[in-house]
Amino acid sequence: MTKIIHTEKAPAAIGPYVQAVDLGDLVFTSGQIPVNPATNAVPSDIIAQTRQSLENVKAIIEQAGLTVADIVKTTVFVKDLNDFAAVNTEYERFFKEN
Repeated sequence: MTKIIHTEKAPAAIGPYVQAVDLGDLVFTSGQIPVNPATNAVPSDIIAQTRQSLENVKAIIEQAGLTVADIVKTTVFVKDLNDFAAVNTEYERFFKEN
């Protein structure tokens, strides 16, 4: 049975999709942008944007009863490859902390 996952702790879906779906053995989340759900603001620097996007994913999977340790695959899109090192460092920090 498919279950729709929704939390107010992550930005609402702005299109014809949902934050996540639970298929029983797998949970698939939609892509997350760096919008703070409490303020609707986007941080100005790439490190804070990376962290906010990851915190949004974390909020969604926690709503599904999972933890960051349960994540098995992610895809990250970086607009400016000059930001890759900073994004990768914050990404690594996030997963080590959680």
